[in-house]
Amino acid sequence: MTIHDDVQEVLLTEDQIRGRVAELGVELAHDYSDRQPVLVSVLKGSIVFLADLIRATELPLSVDLMELSSYGAAMESSGQVRILKDLSGSIEGRDLIVVEDIIDTGLTLNYLLRYLHERTPASVHICCLLDKPARRLTDIHIDYRGFTIPDRFVVGYGLDFDEHYRNLPYIGVLRPSVYGGAEPRT
Repeated sequence: MTIHDDVQEVLLTEDQIRGRVAELGVELAHDYSDRQPVLVSVLKGSIVFLADLIRATELPLSVDLMELSSYGAAMESSGQVRILKDLSGSIEGRDLIVVEDIIDTGLTLNYLLRYLHERTPASVHICCLLDKPARRLTDIHIDYRGFTIPDRFVVGYGLDFDEHYRNLPYIGVLRPSVYGGAEPRT
């Protein structure tokens, strides 16, 4: 038995992801051609996306990492956010691109954006791999979007369930029997 056996269906293939990440890199390189942005990634889920995105973005840039917690051991965000790892450097006057793996309710990202704006960057834009608007609880403007997905429990390409499945090269829908959930809605 492998980790692939726990996947009910492949939602986005490795080739689809690779192609879209390459397109996002070209968009960022074009839009920031005269600037040197800081890509701020939220650990751990977005690390795979971030690694591929920076390789696809041909311009001078820097990277900083944060780690936030709003889930604990739960499958849904509690809405209460804790900063587990803060930025390493100053972002004052810098152009930021927040790199997210998935935007679901938007509560954690909304908290993060308020926090970042307090540090007076020149600009803040959002680049996410996956957008799940059906679950949105707060208004979030996404500047660069990889894919819009349905309200399904997804894993792979950095996304996990209980710290597993991050190493899948695709985005897959996790079998409900794995996490004890009902059949996912389509």
